[in-house]
Amino acid sequence: GDGRAAVELAGRLRPDVVVMDVRMPVLDGIEATRLLAGAGVQDPAKVLVVTTFNLDENVYEALRAGASGFLLKEAPPAQLLHGIRTVATGAALLAPEVTRRLVGTYAVRIRPAESAPDDTPLTPRELEVLRLLANGLSNSEIAASLVLSKETVKTFVSRILTKLELRDRVQAVVYAYRRGLVS
Repeated sequence: GDGRAAVELAGRLRPDVVVMDVRMPVLDGIEATRLLAGAGVQDPAKVLVVTTFNLDENVYEALRAGASGFLLKEAPPAQLLHGIRTVATGAALLAPEVTRRLVGTYAVRIRPAESAPDDTPLTPRELEVLRLLANGLSNSEIAASLVLSKETVKTFVSRILTKLELRDRVQAVVYAYRRGLVS
């Protein structure tokens, strides 16, 4: 019913994933997320924020508050279920349309690093996958673009994250922009 009740229920029930709306009475979803998963929270909850409002500030504030993912309510049920499962595994998730816009908006704020793209430990194919990922493409879109199976793309993304010692796709996007791999 409201954000305060969501925080209390999540604290008592300890769900695998909390699906949180941004706009709620009493306590908004961003502040509720901060209380459940923010900095300094012992045993933080995994929170997937779902909203009708495709606003950059909502995405940014949800992620800063500790959300593990962000989807739009217009997402088809299969995408919502995929999002819940993804967040449950501890991975991060951003809706592809949100990733594209967010990357475009914040890429100019990311200062390129001194090192050149050729010092990366990635293979040429992994670099190709990373560039597409950084441009906001989903695994399915990358697979179609490179004529690969979705499972092969998942393997490439996993290898990229492992080789670069990155936690999730969001960090991979930042890495790609800092290294000048995409612009």
